[in-house]
Amino acid sequence: MGKRRISKSTVDATHSAAKDLFVWDDKLTGFGLKVTPSGSKVYLYQYRLGGRGAKVRRYTIGRHGTLTPDGARTIAEGLALKVASGVDPQRVKVEQARQAIDLAFDAYVDTFADDCLKVKWKASHEYAKSLLVTYAIPVLRNKPLPQITAKDIRAVIAPVKSKLATAHNLFSVIRRLFRWAVNEGDLEISPIDGMEPPAAPATRDVVLTDDELAVVWRAAGDLGYPFGPMVRILILTGARREEVAGLEWPELSHNALQWSLPASRAKNDTAASWPLSSLAVAELDALAKRSGKATGWPRKGFVFSTTGETSVSGFSRSKTRLDKLVIKEVAKLKEPVSVQTWRLHDLRRTLATGMQRLGVRFEVTEAILNHVSGSRSGVAGIYQRHDWGPEKKVALQSWADHITSVLTSADKSNVVQLASVRA
Repeated sequence: MGKRRISKSTVDATHSAAKDLFVWDDKLTGFGLKVTPSGSKVYLYQYRLGGRGAKVRRYTIGRHGTLTPDGARTIAEGLALKVASGVDPQRVKVEQARQAIDLAFDAYVDTFADDCLKVKWKASHEYAKSLLVTYAIPVLRNKPLPQITAKDIRAVIAPVKSKLATAHNLFSVIRRLFRWAVNEGDLEISPIDGMEPPAAPATRDVVLTDDELAVVWRAAGDLGYPFGPMVRILILTGARREEVAGLEWPELSHNALQWSLPASRAKNDTAASWPLSSLAVAELDALAKRSGKATGWPRKGFVFSTTGETSVSGFSRSKTRLDKLVIKEVAKLKEPVSVQTWRLHDLRRTLATGMQRLGVRFEVTEAILNHVSGSRSGVAGIYQRHDWGPEKKVALQSWADHITSVLTSADKSNVVQLASVRA
């Protein structure tokens, strides 16, 4: 058919034929209507890039009904401007489709977690991903990364601004995601560049007193599996939360009474080991029986899990429940204890401080905490290869004995000095 003005009357008057029928607009070059043998009517734009010898390309604008002739014409005019500027509309369309699928934020979080977090942030990858799933995905949903702006990021952070630690950590994870996307070539520039991060929480110095520690220990027993026993292992070992939460039975030796943490699960990528005190063994024996093991410990699976397939999570909710049980425990005491606001990480500081009170050498405490700074850094870290295994065993058992004495209301001032580990 010849050229004519593509209007509603033209579209309505054009009917299907045995093969595709094309009507081209007499005013806007390249703007056309295609009518298929089935009667479907589609607006399109036909163009060349690179002169008369270049290949003819067609861009499908949309179906009649969804679009009016005037609406389709407006889109075609925009496409004509792009072509005049040397931009290929079809290539842009393909790229936008790719972004909508491959670069949708919610899908990209999974890719980022698998290819970056699990490799670079081994010990905390689950926590980092949970921040994105909990706070970022509900706001950004499937919005393609290139379309996300600084305003979007602020909308993600806004609900948790009052929670300084959460806001700070969330911002850090989002910043890492976009930097990784830039490095992967999926993004030209990060929308978070130039943004001021939320204020970091003040440095904490909370150390639980013996009375507070006893209350928390008993409340953890009331809390039950899996979070309750996990808290007790945190108290007894001084290990990091994620390291204990992800503890697997194969890392534990019943014969050697030792926990060996592989470097792949350590926050600092440094393998560590903890000789297990009598209290820790008692806790693990109870967990083994709970799993159905008559003697010894299981050879596979997570020590702390609600599904049997993944390690325990949901720390915030469980900590809230634990705090309520602490209040109940305090109410039972003849002389109530004032329990300060504390976090799970404070249990590491409490153990370190308790070790100091017990006379444990600083180097031994550093080894127990698996720190690579301080006495284990620099020249000393290179040439000093003693793992302090015997000293750690004595120190951790003495710490367990101290906790036992606190729990049994023994003389809390009768602190046994560890002459053997101060030498």
